[in-house]
Parts: sequence; structure tokens; C-alpha cells
Amino acid sequence: MIDKETVADVIDKEIRPGLASHGGGIDLIDIKQKKVFVRLTGACGGCPMATMTLKMGVERVLKDAIPEIEEVVSV
Repeated sequence: MIDKETVADVIDKEIRPGLASHGGGIDLIDIKQKKVFVRLTGACGGCPMATMTLKMGVERVLKDAIPEIEEVVSV
């Protein structure tokens, strides 16, 4: 089972600072069956590159830190 606190910690330490530097943010919404559900906020929420940020940035970092994660989904 994927621990929500561990995911939140990785987001806070490794992902949030980078998004914040571009005026964006991220909210951890839920974790279900090895899928992490997040919402990009601020400048990242409406950015045309949001899908790439989600898959190539957020998902990659989370999977590297927590191999049990299969996918990161935007809600």
C-alpha cells in the first residue's frame, strides 16, 4: 500500500518548489490502487504544458521515489 504521507513528503520536498518557481502549485487529492491523483494549481493549472509537466515531471519524480506508483492522474 502506498503511504499518503510519503507521497505528500516527496511532493513537498521535490516537486512543489519547482512548480512554485513558475507560479504554480500542486494538491495531492487521493491515492487509489497504485494511482496518485493530483491537481495542478496556479499558473500550472491552465498551462498548455501541464500534461507534460504532469507526466515528465511529477510522475517521473514520484515513481523514482516510490516505485509502487503506477500512474499519476490529473483531476
